[in-house]
Amino acid sequence: MILPDGLAERIKACNSTYTVRFGVRLRGRMYSFTGWRSVHSEHVEPAKGGIRYDESSTAEEVEALAALMSLKCALVDVPFGGSKGALCINPKDWDVHELERITRRFTQELAKRNLISPGRNVPAPDMGTGEREMAWMADEYKRTGPSDIVNANACVTGKPLSRGGIAGRTEATGRGVQYAIHCFLRDRAHQGVAGRHDLKEMKIVIQGFGNVGYHAAKFLSEDDGAHIVCIAERDGYIYNPTGLDVESVKKHQLTTGSILGFEGAVSSPNTAEGLEVECDILIPAAMEGAITAENAHRIRARLIAEAANGPIAAEAEPIIWRNGVVILPDLFVNAGGVIVSYFEWVKNLTHIPFGLMERRRRERRNSQITAVLETMTGKDFPEDIRDEFLEGGSELDLVRSGLDDVMRGAYEKMSQTLRDHPEIKDFRTAAYHIALSRIADAYKAIGI
Repeated sequence: MILPDGLAERIKACNSTYTVRFGVRLRGRMYSFTGWRSVHSEHVEPAKGGIRYDESSTAEEVEALAALMSLKCALVDVPFGGSKGALCINPKDWDVHELERITRRFTQELAKRNLISPGRNVPAPDMGTGEREMAWMADEYKRTGPSDIVNANACVTGKPLSRGGIAGRTEATGRGVQYAIHCFLRDRAHQGVAGRHDLKEMKIVIQGFGNVGYHAAKFLSEDDGAHIVCIAERDGYIYNPTGLDVESVKKHQLTTGSILGFEGAVSSPNTAEGLEVECDILIPAAMEGAITAENAHRIRARLIAEAANGPIAAEAEPIIWRNGVVILPDLFVNAGGVIVSYFEWVKNLTHIPFGLMERRRRERRNSQITAVLETMTGKDFPEDIRDEFLEGGSELDLVRSGLDDVMRGAYEKMSQTLRDHPEIKDFRTAAYHIALSRIADAYKAIGI
């Protein structure tokens, strides 16, 4: 792909990065906090991207993640530019009411600079944040007196259902990981995983058991029959060659604060070794740079699905390829969050719940089909599937259907790119080719 002179440099650089420093009076004294919001590209508006609360965050990290968001949105073809934000804070250091005051002050600083707005910049949850923080941000944004108060709820996504959220948003990234793996296994142009195209009985290792890792593990084991044989966290990993009960592990983690010590599994404090357990599919769903040049040759998976952002260091990737491991890139695998965020944003702007205008029509149509089939065959419709067939589809059903459709479309585009461009050998390069082409076309269309 050859871009016009100067366009590559324009796409590469972040448009703007704002550093905000503010004080909040807590515990009888003033505490100062530093946060960032980076806008990588506004070739499409609004810009979209999460806000993380992490004391190791830096401006450079935020800019890199903003660029990744631009590419991710372009790959899955949702109409957002890329943005990202962070607040340098450890949420565990603060009580809930203190964290709320900090979040509201941060929101005020973003609103002053038009870095939170339904039409300009739309944050979402990320590491260290969730529905609660998004509800606080949306409420504080409304208090700042925006001109478009009617659509103010669309200023952030990932909100609770009671505050304008959408069913399926919490699980979206983990569900997207499942759909990404399904796409690869359906593609007969590849040999599947060791010649197999069915997840049943496949062994999977999960690194990171937060929101994304937990939901991916849950869906792959419960829906597809895969065996989650190893789960790794910051303080170590647990292993059972016959498979772990994901729900029981999560309950143990919530009760004890750790996955270690889970009954029925071997526990080890060596987190790195968890990545090296032999398996069919490895799903890194934690921090960046989990797989490096130092440990890449010890990875014994056949497929890696990048649920985290940048879990494989650049120098590690050639080592993994040489070992015959297929990598499904983060641009694609973890796009479920922004796809369902797009659905929530649309819901907030239209003020119409998903399915409201067509659910009953579908129910009537399905009822008619049932009656015709019964008349034609002279037999009653099977009771075990009647209710599901007649049901018109809840918001969650429609969100999952839409997510599946977008993921399939993005995968097919990558697969087509690999077929059309023999010089492109891997999914990551194919994803970059698609994303950069779309961003370039958008810039050309507006005369930049």
